[in-house]
Amino acid sequence: MGGNSFGTLFKVTTFGESHGPALGVVVDGCPAGIVLEQSKIQKALDRRRPGFHGGLLNAAVTARKESDECEILSGVFEGRTTGSPIAILIKNTSQHSKDYENLRNVFRPGHADFTYTMKYGNRDFRGGGRSSGRETAARVAAGEVARAVLAWFFGESVCVRAFTLRAAGIQCDSMDFSVVEKNPMRAADLAAAEKMNQKVEEMRIKGDSCGGIIECHVTGIPVGLGEPVFEKLDAELAKAIISIGAVKGIEFGAGFACADMTGSVVNDAMYVDGDKCCFNSNNSGGILGGISNGNEIVFRAAVKPVPSIFLKQNTVKFDGKNFEDVELEIEGRHDVCLCPRIVPVIEAMTCVTLADMCLRQLAQEGAGFRL
Repeated sequence: MGGNSFGTLFKVTTFGESHGPALGVVVDGCPAGIVLEQSKIQKALDRRRPGFHGGLLNAAVTARKESDECEILSGVFEGRTTGSPIAILIKNTSQHSKDYENLRNVFRPGHADFTYTMKYGNRDFRGGGRSSGRETAARVAAGEVARAVLAWFFGESVCVRAFTLRAAGIQCDSMDFSVVEKNPMRAADLAAAEKMNQKVEEMRIKGDSCGGIIECHVTGIPVGLGEPVFEKLDAELAKAIISIGAVKGIEFGAGFACADMTGSVVNDAMYVDGDKCCFNSNNSGGILGGISNGNEIVFRAAVKPVPSIFLKQNTVKFDGKNFEDVELEIEGRHDVCLCPRIVPVIEAMTCVTLADMCLRQLAQEGAGFRL
């Protein structure tokens, strides 16, 4: 199976299945001498875990409880990276594989069961195996390594943070990053978060699910990151974010609204402030011609409803030779809305992409780029 690695110079390879002994990640290309604290990786993994959040029970998430304790196996000595591959292991401790026995030969609607079977002729039906959202734990671990690389380049000036802009049809009316980690939906608006959680609870009771939109902001990135034509910064970010299983769309800056705007409105007018070029607006989302322009990088990702719902669905059974129409009722432990748990995953993949672009820029410009 290919397609398990991401990045050019900062390369991330994840491994493991939802119900296997463990999953993890190997990060290759991380420079030596970077401070990397296991506690920060653990804190990031804890943000992705289900359960209580902001002092409230999160109605959106699965009942599966994993400690997600990480173990750094290589690449770090006395708190600093050595330049060798960094391997991080996360053991699975709460698998209920029996919950999936009825899915051995049945394709779940909205999942990768059908496509994996048709492509490979075999699949791990326990929790989706490799296609499970649990794979994102490995991405979050890699994201903290990438965040350390960004700090090595730019100090504390770079900040990557995301939040739930919309969930279950409820949208934030304000944006206050200080409240994102104080509510179970990871919304930037406490009033909207309460309405989101109530709506998600209604979906849970009905046995259904819902989706939403995550918005991500990156500050402190200088002008110049990104390659021309095929490896533009927004193209690489789009690839990284769309590679997250639940994400079905992405837009930068004004995004699809540009289709109804005029050039005189959508163009970000420029002005001089001291020795800098600045912008009156940010409809481009901080990227022009695929290269960062020094403005805040802003994008939004559309997250689909969780496909595992507790309602009867029509689907197909496959015995290896023949297809048969069947009716399916899914069992087990599943999220209702992925938005709050996908926030740290989107931050992680953003950091991984930016770290890779920084190393590529460093290869072109030399050590002066860090300054």
